[in-house]
Order: sequence, then structure tokens, then C-alpha cells
Amino acid sequence: MLTTSIVQVAYFVSDIRVAAEKMVRTLGAGPFFLAENIELSWGEHRGQPCDFLHSSAFGQSGDIMLELVQQDREGPSPFRDMYAAGEEGIHHVATIVDSLPAAYQHYQSLGYDIAARAETITGVEFAYIDTVEDLGHMIELYEGSEAMRGLYASVKEASNNWDGSEPLRLLES
Repeated sequence: MLTTSIVQVAYFVSDIRVAAEKMVRTLGAGPFFLAENIELSWGEHRGQPCDFLHSSAFGQSGDIMLELVQQDREGPSPFRDMYAAGEEGIHHVATIVDSLPAAYQHYQSLGYDIAARAETITGVEFAYIDTVEDLGHMIELYEGSEAMRGLYASVKEASNNWDGSEPLRLLES
């Protein structure tokens, strides 16, 4: 059995800036840190090479990180598996695992496909497990690297005592 905790809920959106404003207004979540046009060193979707260029904004709501993700270049992707252009909704929950290969094996043993795997140009590998039929969304996996844990900590820290100013900020590299 794989034991994980959900650390993030991600929404697929058409306009990341509009979506961030809505999250601030409706949930009081934020501030959101925007990474635009995230390039991948490699990616695959359903076993085929794929470059799913996307932007993400990371904010906080209590103990859970919220991610807003927008596809920036059309083509096959784990996002288009669930949403056509113009559609929006919850896309995935994220978990941090000790070992990606062990997590892949676990989910495949339960009959779930790996919808997509990729690695950012900074060396962070991640994957989307297709649990849509059973859960209504995908599961994102990544290992708990120092950089990843640092991102989570900095987003949460920014939300502490946040006064609502500057709700959308560029993510510093």
C-alpha cells in the first residue's frame, strides 16, 4: 500500500490571471505565484513524446496549495484529456512520494494508466496518473526534493498574514 497525503488541488483554467483573481475573491486564497510558459526537458503523453507547454500559478488556502494551470500551446496533454479549449475545472490532486518508480508500479498494479510523465528544465520529474473514471480527477506525483519542498514552504509562508495586496506575483527562479 502506498501512503501519501494530498498537498495540492489543481484547477485547469483558460485564463490564469482571471482565475487567480476569482480564487482570491471567492476563497481568500493567495497570493498566487505565476510561472509562465513552463518548458520541459522532456515529456510524454500516453507513451508518445509530447511538449505540453503550460503556465502555473501557486497559491495557498489553509494547509493546501492551490495550483492554477493553463495550457499555452495546443496539442495532446493530460489537461486536454479532461478539458477542451474553453472548459475549466478541477484537474488533479498532487502528492509527494518517496519514489516515483515505486508509485508508478503501485498505481499500475491497481489498473491506472500513467497519462503523462515529464521533467522540467530544472530537473523535477512529475507524472499524472489517470484516476478520472474512479475519482473524477487525476493524481499528480513528484518526489519530495529540496526544491519542491522549498516552493511549498515559500508559498505557504507568503500566505501567512497576507493582507490581500498584490494577489498575483511572478515566481522568482
